[in-house]
Amino acid sequence: MSLPHTRSSDASSRRRRPAEHAQDHAGYDCEQIHDGGQPLLSADTCTSPTNHSNCPALCTTKCISAHACSSHKSCDDSWEEIQSKRTIRAENEVEANKLVNNYRFGFRKWKSHVTERPFEDRSEVVKELYSELNVIKPHSGHLITCGNVVYVFLFGWWVSLAYFLVGTLMFITLTGVPYGKLCWKLSRFFMWPFGKSIHEIGNTLRRCCEQTPDCECSIDGLEETSPILLPSPTEVPVSEIPSRPQCTPFWRRFSTYVWLLLGYPPLVVVHSLACFFSWVLIFTIPVSKMNARTLGVILLLPPEDVSVSSCSHRKHQAYETRALLCCYHAVNWYYYKYTVDGINVFAVNLLPLVIVAIVIGYIDKENQYASSDVKFAIAICSIIPLSYYIGMGIASISAQSNFAVGAVVNATFGSITELTFYITALIRGHQTAKPCLQEVVKSALTGTLLGCILFIPGICMIIGGLRHSEQRFNSRSTGVSSALLFISVGGVFAPTLFSKAYGNLVCEDCTVSPGQNPLSNSSKPFVCHNCHYDLNNGTLFHNHVEPLVFTVSILLPVAYIIGLIFTLKTHSHIYNIHVGEGQMTGHHGAVVHWSRWRSLLILIMATVLTSACADLATEHIQPILDQPNISQYFIGVTVLAMVPEIPEIVNGIQFALQNNISLSLEVGSCIAVQVCMLQIPILVLFNAFYDVGFVLLFSDLHLWASMFSVIVVNYIFMDGKSDYFQGTALVVVYLILLALYYFAPFPAGC
Repeated sequence: MSLPHTRSSDASSRRRRPAEHAQDHAGYDCEQIHDGGQPLLSADTCTSPTNHSNCPALCTTKCISAHACSSHKSCDDSWEEIQSKRTIRAENEVEANKLVNNYRFGFRKWKSHVTERPFEDRSEVVKELYSELNVIKPHSGHLITCGNVVYVFLFGWWVSLAYFLVGTLMFITLTGVPYGKLCWKLSRFFMWPFGKSIHEIGNTLRRCCEQTPDCECSIDGLEETSPILLPSPTEVPVSEIPSRPQCTPFWRRFSTYVWLLLGYPPLVVVHSLACFFSWVLIFTIPVSKMNARTLGVILLLPPEDVSVSSCSHRKHQAYETRALLCCYHAVNWYYYKYTVDGINVFAVNLLPLVIVAIVIGYIDKENQYASSDVKFAIAICSIIPLSYYIGMGIASISAQSNFAVGAVVNATFGSITELTFYITALIRGHQTAKPCLQEVVKSALTGTLLGCILFIPGICMIIGGLRHSEQRFNSRSTGVSSALLFISVGGVFAPTLFSKAYGNLVCEDCTVSPGQNPLSNSSKPFVCHNCHYDLNNGTLFHNHVEPLVFTVSILLPVAYIIGLIFTLKTHSHIYNIHVGEGQMTGHHGAVVHWSRWRSLLILIMATVLTSACADLATEHIQPILDQPNISQYFIGVTVLAMVPEIPEIVNGIQFALQNNISLSLEVGSCIAVQVCMLQIPILVLFNAFYDVGFVLLFSDLHLWASMFSVIVVNYIFMDGKSDYFQGTALVVVYLILLALYYFAPFPAGC
């Protein structure tokens, strides 16, 4: 039976702040619905459905009267419905589709925008990130900061020295004296560029200075508050100054070519190095922009058109100049938000690792220039940006397509990174007769499962809890993921439990326990090593275990499809996501970063490159596995399992920081369910067509660690609340399990 609901007719009352609402409904405990950390709608609900006295007579968005609370069951259902109610706001239809897809089961969660955001609507902090440093703005802060001092030691001194040497060279050539003077000015500028500006002198000021060298409008005394200043109203027309000396055009001067041949090339090298290193450091991108603008604009101007001065000493505003460069800070800590064509700058900087990995991996076969350890590290790290590009491509296609296309793309490419690595490792292990790689793949599968169940939710709870104290999530939707997680883990480890129940325990290297008489006829205890369940002797494996594996591999994807139908079709009201009225600007005004065809092309290219990097990683992993002090279990559950999931961890943390812990938890649950219900059945199917020796039987450590993790995380998710303490508990459990793997003996065959 549905409960009566009353909506307020006043639109402004639906968006009132919590403080205002508390005054109107004193004594009621109401929850505020958030999306991304921003209050969207004030949902006044009774937080204790069983306590009828707490039910308000009228709420802003949802109303439950005291009379309606007579039925505990109805009030509970309404409470769950209100708790799951979520209104999202989006700039356009494409972004709205992406946000809705984030709440859909089976869809990859993506934080970054897939469309270009209107620049005027962004915050001043973000606008500053994309500044070209050609606008002079008022500055009231201190110029002597830690970042500026670090600039002097990292870049300033050697760039300044390069300009001094090049300027000296220009003076020696005689014809390049104007360029020598310019280089010495820039030498002083780059030693400490903060609070200084570089301008291009316009025709008005140049004519004034040429006619009257002692005039007040000196080059070093100009002030500017905008990039381009209008000519002075008192400017004398050109035709009235017939005796003004004519300057030789820039490209007809002999000194120009002396500069381009002798002075400009070394400065290209200097500025290129400064650009590269400052861009790689990310937080010093302003230094990179400053060097790039100097190289591409300032050094290609006539020297007499370049003016270097202090921003605070420019006192005349009536002359025609154009600001070229002005910088106040060398370091900006917000550059972690910087994007290039929608791609985060960290992923952009890591992309060259893919080229380096492929070049040294396939060319340097003899390890003359790089060892196998270095090649493995570069290859495994190069999977990080490729995983990010795959995620961006999936989100872009899903946001621009209908539900069916999005579901197919997510099911096809959602696990492509991990599957590529697993299949490549199994093939190489089969070809080289190294069964250890099969155990490494099983460890990586278990490590991904443990990381997504424990580490990703735990770290998101910690970071989100430190910022927001306590966070709430939709326990009903999380319960669906938890139920699927129970089913999937139980199905994956069912063959292992079956083999332990009916297999024959076989031990090797058995010796009599110390202290016993070996000649005695009494029963003697033995100490045995290398014990395992023998499934090959007899018909147990072929007649019982193997059919069970195929049965489970068929049932798990079926359960996944049923979960999709349940959450996306028949019971989609569990999520109850809708876009707020008046929030969207339409699809036609949206400028997407990647079109559907471009996204598909990038997906294919990233998949191919991932295959190449995975092949190189498995080729050079053997020296890592041969380390005597580290178990192969530990390598599999840490490096091989979690490195490809780094973009997902970042997405989850960003959701948690914006008080959207529901999506943070769904990030890990979605990956864990896909590992059990899609990735493992695909590996079994692949092994059926191309026998690589993959058997769906896990060690005891994998079995009990996975089951224990599922039980712990379901206990944590019961109350629908999270804080940093619960997150710490999950992370501590994860670290304890890692310690078990670290000290575990080597698996069989390694």
